[in-house]
Amino acid sequence: MLTKLSTLLQNLPRESRDTLFLLLVIAWVLLPQTPNLPIWCSVLASGVLLRRGYLAVNNQPLPGRWWLLGLLAITVGATLLTHRSLLGLDAGVTMLVVLLTLKTLELRARRDAFVVFYLGFFCMLSNFFYSQSLLTAASMLIALLGLLTVLVNAHMPVGKPPLMEAAKTASWMTLLGAPIMVVLFVLFPRLSPLWGVSSDTVRGKSGLSEKMQVGTIARLALDDSVSMRIKFEGQPPPQRDVYLRGPVLSNFDGREWRAARPDFGSRFSLAASLAVSGTPTNYEVTLEPTNHPWLFVLDATPNSPQLAGYQSAMQADLQWTLNKPASELIRYKAQSFTSFKHGPEKPVIGLREFVELPPGFNPRTLALANEIRRDARYTQAGSAELVQVVIDRLRTGGYSYTLEPGVYGLNTADEFWFDKKAGFCEHIASSFVILMRALDVPARVVTGYQGGERNALDDFWVIRQSDAHAWAEVWHEGSGWLRVDPTSAVSPGRTGAAQRLVAPQGVVGRALGNFNPGFSSQLRVVWDAVNNAWNQRVLNYTQGKQLDLLRNIGFESPSWQDLSIVLIAIIVAASLMGALWSLWERNQQDPWLRLLNKARKQLVKAGIVTAENLAAATTPRQLATLLQAQHGSQYEAVHTWLMQLEAQRYAKASPSGKQLHQLRQQFTALVWPA
Repeated sequence: MLTKLSTLLQNLPRESRDTLFLLLVIAWVLLPQTPNLPIWCSVLASGVLLRRGYLAVNNQPLPGRWWLLGLLAITVGATLLTHRSLLGLDAGVTMLVVLLTLKTLELRARRDAFVVFYLGFFCMLSNFFYSQSLLTAASMLIALLGLLTVLVNAHMPVGKPPLMEAAKTASWMTLLGAPIMVVLFVLFPRLSPLWGVSSDTVRGKSGLSEKMQVGTIARLALDDSVSMRIKFEGQPPPQRDVYLRGPVLSNFDGREWRAARPDFGSRFSLAASLAVSGTPTNYEVTLEPTNHPWLFVLDATPNSPQLAGYQSAMQADLQWTLNKPASELIRYKAQSFTSFKHGPEKPVIGLREFVELPPGFNPRTLALANEIRRDARYTQAGSAELVQVVIDRLRTGGYSYTLEPGVYGLNTADEFWFDKKAGFCEHIASSFVILMRALDVPARVVTGYQGGERNALDDFWVIRQSDAHAWAEVWHEGSGWLRVDPTSAVSPGRTGAAQRLVAPQGVVGRALGNFNPGFSSQLRVVWDAVNNAWNQRVLNYTQGKQLDLLRNIGFESPSWQDLSIVLIAIIVAASLMGALWSLWERNQQDPWLRLLNKARKQLVKAGIVTAENLAAATTPRQLATLLQAQHGSQYEAVHTWLMQLEAQRYAKASPSGKQLHQLRQQFTALVWPA
């Protein structure tokens, strides 16, 4: 199959092969955009590129202008119907993709090709509006090399030189431009909105939300993507104490847990009443985009985390929230205490919210609570004793921790306690809280992340979506709210040793595991470290870091104006060095040889002679003879000029600079084929 394809490509005209290469590069540019485009746009782009490739292979004419105008009108209408506008990020990217693909059906002249190239560059940049990951950057670097290759190739005669030569030239251009790119990255002032994308355009990636239905976190366990990375200062806390607090859910309607009602009367609201003790834990979090206004911090964090561009506030339930969604990669420093107390220490009316249960749900769980209360041993029992009773039931009742407990019905707590006796962390936490409320003990569900793993390469703790967890908080008189993790009673390894339930692997994962059990885990560790380096050193290279760089080189109170001055100074210095180098090289090289070399290149570029017929030492007379043999008197003016160039060098009279200057002017005036 590959042999037939290779033979087919070799038999195609060079122009057709160049067109196929251009279409392949465009497809590579558009492929990462597919999840962000409407389905009709992706289908249209694929169909147009395939159709254009078919026309190139079969050397058939391009469609007429009316066809293109009709397709354009249809796509504009479809964009309006899909996005309700032609303005904005999503609509703009959709139209950009449409224009790029339709323009490939209009490649009739060089200027059309240039429009395609530049639209391709814009499409390439638009990928970073949706993702700035290392994979996106690497794939767009390949796209850049491809676009530069076709751009260089378009400035050369058709079929000459080979496409590989154009690729080498493009690679060399990229390599030469790399130092400029680095200098601009380091010193170009980060000025919003010039630098970066509006935060409301970035899609969230976190699966946690302000509500929880039984089974939602179990689905998150199948997602192994990174949620955040943590860098601890000094000794990190034990893994079993790494609870990163997220949304606190206290309202239950029988099907779903939700965060506390924002309109709950201030008369009954509870204060945080946070009191911390012991040695604090200092750390820095790099949080992936969530599109939610939450900060994940260790329990408990009394002071506002340090982060730029946001305002944060602690709620009464100790959850830290932001003034706007975290729709971009953010980094913040925090100080937390694993030893703390919070909430009222005596019964208050606001606690009644945390014993409410909807009527008509989980009747057997309510009956179980009544049975426990009627037991003489627990008639006067306090909340701590009742918690222990329920925990003992979980430990000894044959309950199991699993990702696949089966489908739960309407009465989830009844099914867990009496029928299935199996579930993931949210099944266990929800059933536990429902039973505690049935026992008239205030309780609520807390969601977040627990555990994580340390990457030995960079010493960062990696918290994944699969580390998402749900636990409970129970109110105790005299102590306030205390954490109770009922999952630990069913599966102690979940929190004590961070033993995760692993989702079934695909064919590739099983193959790697069978080949080398440790290879996939080692590969993931390395990839995590590389991704983290990209996040820390590239995506989080902020204006603050730029100013720190200026301080290190001697600026006392640097500003963005100082950055501009340093950048301009480097550009001027580099330009002067380049000019001096060019002058030195010009003086070192024989001007006659330089003019001869220029003539050789022009003959090849114009397609008059081929590069294969020339050697590095080809003389003007040899060039003139070759020209006359191949084209007769068609290029008589060029033939005459070459002979005059030889005479100027080898004439009996001493060569003069004036004659060489005249030959240089005559060369400029020669008419070359387009």
